[in-house]
Amino acid sequence: MSNQEFVVSPGVIADSPLGKELSRQQCERLAGVVSARGLEPDMFLLEEGHADDALYVVVSGTLEVVKATGGAAWATLQLLREGDMAGELGFIDGVEHSASIRALTNTEVFSLSRKDLESLLHEDPDLIYKVMRAVIRTVHGILRRMNLQYVEMSNYISKQHGRY
Repeated sequence: MSNQEFVVSPGVIADSPLGKELSRQQCERLAGVVSARGLEPDMFLLEEGHADDALYVVVSGTLEVVKATGGAAWATLQLLREGDMAGELGFIDGVEHSASIRALTNTEVFSLSRKDLESLLHEDPDLIYKVMRAVIRTVHGILRRMNLQYVEMSNYISKQHGRY
């Protein structure tokens, strides 16, 4: 697999979170501008502190979102599996990545750069709108989970509500 590229079919786009609201024709259009690659275990998809404008979607395999804790140690923050997205904030505004992402298993991902998506703006603005809705829906879900985890941790620390 070793960082090999592969072709993304419109069906792969349709089955991804980006394709939920897209027509068949829009999936074909989007498939024409995405790129894809395979990763072997321990290969990094992205690294903390680096910036890019790409959105990544896991096609198969498992990725691990990690944060360096000193030396060669890493803390796992989250696992990403088929259908999960990564790099949403960098895609939206180009900020540096706050964590690294590496493959745990042989993994295939496809990526969409902001520039490539914007190239479709005049041809199909509805496609752009629907892709951005999918990205915001994903970011909203992440924020909701983080808020719930914060409340649970806060309750645990202060031992409130008799649940701990």
